[in-house]
Amino acid sequence: MYKSIDLSGSWDFQLDEEKAGLKLPFSDTMTLPGTTSYYKKGKKNKNAEIGCLTDEYKFEGYAWFSKKIEVSAEFTGKNCFLYLERTRVTTVWIDDERVGTESSLCTPHIYNVTKYISAGEHTIKILVDNTDYPTKGGHLTSPDTQTNWNGITGRIELQFFNRAHLKDVQLYPDVKNKSAVVKANVVGANGGSFVISMESFNSAESYIEKEQKFDFSGNEISITYKLSDKALLWSEYNPNLYNVKLELVIDGEVADTYKTIFGLREFKAEGDKFTINGEKTFLRGKHDGLIFPLTGFAPTTVEEWLKVLKISKSYGINHYRFHTCCPPEAAFEAADLLGIYMEPELPFWGTVTARTDENHNEKEQSFLVEEGFRILKSFGNHPSFVMMSMGNELWGSRERINEILGGYRKFDNRHLYTEGSNNFQFSPVILENEDFFCGVRFAKNRLIRGSYAMCDAPLGHVQVGEPNTLRDYDEHIHPAEINSDGKASSNSENTIEIQYGTTVKKVSAGEYDENIIPKVPVVSHEIGQYATFPNFNEIKKYTGSIKAKNFEIFKERLEKKGLGDLAEKYFNCSGKLAMACYKEELEAAFRSRKMAGFQILDLQDFAGQGTALVGVLDAFMDSKGLISDKEWKTFCSAAVLMARFEKYNYAAGENFKAHVELSYYKNVPLKNLNVLWKLKDEEQTYKEGKLTVSELENSNYIDIGDIEIAMPNVASMKKLKLQLEVDGTDIEKYYDLWIYPKNISVDKTGINIFNELSKEAETLLKNGENVVLLPTLENLKNSIEGFYCTDFWCYPMFRSISESMNKEVPVGTMGLLIDNNHPIFKDFYSEEYSTYQWWNIVTNSRSVIMDDTAKEFRPIVQTIDNFERNHKLGLMFECKVNKGKVFVCSCDFDKIIDKPEGKQLLYSILKYVRSGEFNPNIELDADALKNLLK
Repeated sequence: MYKSIDLSGSWDFQLDEEKAGLKLPFSDTMTLPGTTSYYKKGKKNKNAEIGCLTDEYKFEGYAWFSKKIEVSAEFTGKNCFLYLERTRVTTVWIDDERVGTESSLCTPHIYNVTKYISAGEHTIKILVDNTDYPTKGGHLTSPDTQTNWNGITGRIELQFFNRAHLKDVQLYPDVKNKSAVVKANVVGANGGSFVISMESFNSAESYIEKEQKFDFSGNEISITYKLSDKALLWSEYNPNLYNVKLELVIDGEVADTYKTIFGLREFKAEGDKFTINGEKTFLRGKHDGLIFPLTGFAPTTVEEWLKVLKISKSYGINHYRFHTCCPPEAAFEAADLLGIYMEPELPFWGTVTARTDENHNEKEQSFLVEEGFRILKSFGNHPSFVMMSMGNELWGSRERINEILGGYRKFDNRHLYTEGSNNFQFSPVILENEDFFCGVRFAKNRLIRGSYAMCDAPLGHVQVGEPNTLRDYDEHIHPAEINSDGKASSNSENTIEIQYGTTVKKVSAGEYDENIIPKVPVVSHEIGQYATFPNFNEIKKYTGSIKAKNFEIFKERLEKKGLGDLAEKYFNCSGKLAMACYKEELEAAFRSRKMAGFQILDLQDFAGQGTALVGVLDAFMDSKGLISDKEWKTFCSAAVLMARFEKYNYAAGENFKAHVELSYYKNVPLKNLNVLWKLKDEEQTYKEGKLTVSELENSNYIDIGDIEIAMPNVASMKKLKLQLEVDGTDIEKYYDLWIYPKNISVDKTGINIFNELSKEAETLLKNGENVVLLPTLENLKNSIEGFYCTDFWCYPMFRSISESMNKEVPVGTMGLLIDNNHPIFKDFYSEEYSTYQWWNIVTNSRSVIMDDTAKEFRPIVQTIDNFERNHKLGLMFECKVNKGKVFVCSCDFDKIIDKPEGKQLLYSILKYVRSGEFNPNIELDADALKNLLK
C-alpha cells in the first residue's frame, strides 16, 4: 500500500427505518467506528427481553452515513479502495454516483473507487442495511449474542496503491523444508522482481532471515522462500512469529510494499489426534458467539482481544470454536501472539441442499460458499487459523456438503476442515473431504459428552450416572465389537424432529451407519452446559446500551415468590454444583484416549437462547467467584492428573482402590515422575504414599499406578480429601470423599414414623408427640422429581422445545441449598450446596412444592428451582402441628438404606428428633400440612 486516509470520526447521519430513501440534509451525526445502538441513536426500545439481553436502542432498517473528504494531489494517478471493516450489507456512493453493494458478514467490504476519486473534495455516502441479509447470519446477527447491530465497527479508510501493486498475498508454511511458499497477484505490471525479508518476534530468540530477491514474469507470483535451519516454529507452547516485508520492484523501483506476519507451523490430523509441528496436542476448546455485553458487538482491536484470550488461556483454553461466526482480524492477530488455535465457522445454521432439491436456495448457498472463500483469503495467513467449519448442526445433502468442503480444501490446504459442528446429530457421518469430526454421539447410545437436553435423550452420565471417576468415551468412539454388518440403518425417507435453535423442525435423517468407526480426530461438541442461577449483582455491570432486563424480570419474579433474599445463595450453591459437574465432564474427556479434544459451552455465560448462564465466567469474562483459574486448570490444562475410582462414599474400613493416570500434552518431556498422595482432612493425614514411574514412554497417557488402602476407622462421618501431586511440578488434583462409621445403627425405637399424615399421626400430634413423616413418593403429586445435576442450558427454552416435540419435560432444578448449620447435620456432615453424599438421596426423592407457605417457612434442605418457576421446594423441613412437632424428609429410604450415606442420614434424622434441639419455629395446622403432602 502507498498510503491511507483514516475516515474514522464524525459522520453526518440519519436513520431510515421505513427504507424510504435518502433525505437531505442529514439531521444528525454519529461517530464511526461504532453502532447506532452503542451511540443510542433512534427510538428507545420499550420492550424487555426475557430470552436474551435487551438492546435499548434496537434498530433495524437503513442507516445513512455521509462524510466530506479532501484528497490531495499527492494521490493523483493512484489506485484507490474504500475499506470498511466489520459491517452489514453496504451500498456506497461517491459524489452521488453509485459504486456498488457488498454483503459479506465476516470479511471487509472493499470497494474499488479509483475512477470516482481525484484530487479535491468528495462526498462519500454509505448505506448500511441490517435487514436484507443473504442468509440469516447465525450468531453474527443473532440477538442472543452480539445483537443485530447496524453500523461499521472496524477500520474505515481510503487505501491508495501505486498502479502496480500486490493483491491476494498468501503465505503457505512448510515446516519440513523450513520455508514459506509465497503466492500473490500483481496488478498493473507484467513481470518484475519480488524481494522478501523476515525478522522473528514474540519469541525468546530473535532471528533476521536473509533477504531474498526473485524475478517473475506475468502477473502471478509463486515462489519458495527458504528460511534458515534455526527458523522458529509457531505453536501454543511457543507462538514464535515473523514480521514479513514484501516489496514489488518494477523497473528497478519499489512499486509496492506489503507487510504481514507469518508463523511457521504445521497443524495436522494424524490418526485419532491433532499434531502441531509433529507433536500431539489435545484441544481444550471454548465455544464463542462473540458476546460482548458492554457494546453489543465484537471488538476490532488487538488489545481488546488480547485481554479476552488471555483470560481464556488462564483457564487452560488453547482453542476457540466460533459458533456460526467468524471473528474480526484482531482476534486472529491476538491468537497468533498467544498461541491459540482458531476455528471460524460459516454464518449458517440450517439445511444445505442439492441444486436439484425443490427447496434449494441458490442465492443463499452461493453466498455461503463464497463467504467461506472470502474468510480463507482474508484471514488464511494467520498461523492461529488452523481449522474451519461449515456451520452449526447442519442437515441436508451430504454429497453437496462434501463437494463444498472439497472446494475449500483444494483452495487452501493450510487449515483442517470439518463438515460442520454436530451435523446430522442423530445420524452422523464422516465425509470423504473432512479432516476431523465434531459431534455429540455416533449412535443413539454411543454418547461422547456428559450432558444432553431432555429432548435429545438419552441423558449423559454426569446427569444420571452414580458419581464415579471411571467413565471415558473410548468404547463409544471405537467399540471393541460391532454386532451388525455395518449397513445403513436408516434411509432418506426417515424424517425426524430435532431441536433447531430455540424451536424445532423436521429433517430427513438420511442414510447412516450406526456402527460408524471414526478414522479422524474426534472433538466433543458443546460439552457442559451446566446452568447456574442468575447473579443479580451483575445487573449494575450493564452500563452500555445493552441491558440485562431479563435479570431484572427474574429478580422480580423471585421476590414475588418471597424468595428474593435467597438469590445470592441460589447463585452460589447452584454454581458450586455446576463446577463439580464440569470437573467430571472434562475429566471424562481427558480420560478418553481415543478423543482429540472438546469444545466447552461455555467458559462464559451465554446471554441468549432463553438466558443460558452456563459459564465459569460471567458474560463480561469476569470470574463468578465459584472457582479459581488455578483450581479449574487442575482439570483443564495440558497436564491433568486423575484418579479412577468407583464411588465417593465409603464405610470405615472399606477397601478403596484408585488407578492414577496423567493426561500429558506439555512440550516439556517427562523423564520420570513421582506422584505423592495423601488421604487427609483439615486436621490430620490418615494415609499417604508415593507412586513412581522411572521409565516413561513417549506417551500422552501415562498409567502411573494404583492406590489400595482401607478407609480409616472414623468414629463420625467425615469429608476426606484425596490429594495428588506430581513432585516438583505444579500438577495436582484433589477429590473429596465421604467416610461413614462402620457399625452405625438406625434405631427407630420410640420414634413415630409414618408415610402420610394419618389419623393416628394426627392424634399423636394433638397429644404433643413428635412425628417423622417419610412420604410415599408415588403419592406426592405436589412435588418435583429428584434430580441431582443442575439444569441443562436453560429450563424455559428446553421446556418449550420438549413440549413442542411431545417429549418429557426436563426436571429443571439446580441443586440444593442446605442449612448446614442446622443441628441435624451434627451427624451428617454437609456443605451448603450439593456434594456427592447427596446423590443417592436426591435421586431417590421428590421435593415438595411449598409456594403457599409463609415466607419465613424455609426448608432445612431446599431444592433450588429455575428462574422461570421459582418454586419453594422442600426436601427436608420441620414444623409444629397442634401440640406436636413434625419432621418431613421426602426421600425413599428403602432404596438407599444399604448405602452408607442413606443409613447415616436416617440415623442423623432420628437422633435429632429424639434430641432437645428438635424445636421447629413454624406452625402449620394439620390440613395445611396435608395439602403440602397431597
